[in-house]
Amino acid sequence: MAETTPSQNLSAKATSPTALCVYCGSSFGAHPDYEIAASLVGRTLAERGIHVIFGGGRVGLMGAMADAALAAGGDVTGVTTKRLVEAEIAHEGLTHLHVVETMHQRKAKMESLSDGFVTLPGGTGTLEEIMEQWTWAQLGIHTKPCAFLNVRGYFNPLMAMVDNMRDEGFLKPGLNDMLIVEGRIETLLDRMTGYHAPMPKWQHK
Repeated sequence: MAETTPSQNLSAKATSPTALCVYCGSSFGAHPDYEIAASLVGRTLAERGIHVIFGGGRVGLMGAMADAALAAGGDVTGVTTKRLVEAEIAHEGLTHLHVVETMHQRKAKMESLSDGFVTLPGGTGTLEEIMEQWTWAQLGIHTKPCAFLNVRGYFNPLMAMVDNMRDEGFLKPGLNDMLIVEGRIETLLDRMTGYHAPMPKWQHK
């Protein structure tokens, strides 16, 4: 299968998202609030008529989010790899399931299907996915919003690190403001609707 390239839609016009990619853990985490939040995200997206794009797993927060969206009548598309299908962790009840060869293809496909990115608590894979999208946004590869649902303050240390990158001269001032961080999914989605992308990194003063 040919490699998929990132979206090249560079219009910065604010629009209401019709499809959002949700990044979240393949585990449930140490507190029930994480699963509750994941289910609420899935249900809220479905109720708003927003197509859910995610990593295609049936386990952990991924599975809880997808199940809640499906139960609420939403469209849910998973993107996974053959290796993960063979490991029997792919969700079998989705509206659509794309199976690709590599993780690079998986991430690019998820980006191409989405109008923005919602990040729930998760581990290294979750952070790797959203940080790549934020990097692409800084470079002007796409103009889609990158958002974090800050359940139980989970992302507070990460946001402190982002501020530290800015303060230490490794992130241009203002680029940290690209990230949308909220504790309620409704507020987060409202802010994503009004998002305007800044100029690409190398044009940013």
